[in-house]
Amino acid sequence: MENNVLGRNLKTLRLEKGISQRKLGEDFNVSNQTISFWENGSREPDLDTLVKIAKYFGVSIDSLLLENF
Repeated sequence: MENNVLGRNLKTLRLEKGISQRKLGEDFNVSNQTISFWENGSREPDLDTLVKIAKYFGVSIDSLLLENF
């Protein structure tokens, strides 16, 4: 994806919390490769998972999807 705001914001949140892709994958019952795909923009989480990600990090869905997080 050309404009991967979600992936950049997800990676920023993950790194700020000191969470590995593997740990985040375990917490969402997906592989660390799936987390990598989300972060590099080759795939996106479905809406239900997006809601869970926002809750997990204590942020709004808007903040996950907006530039300048």
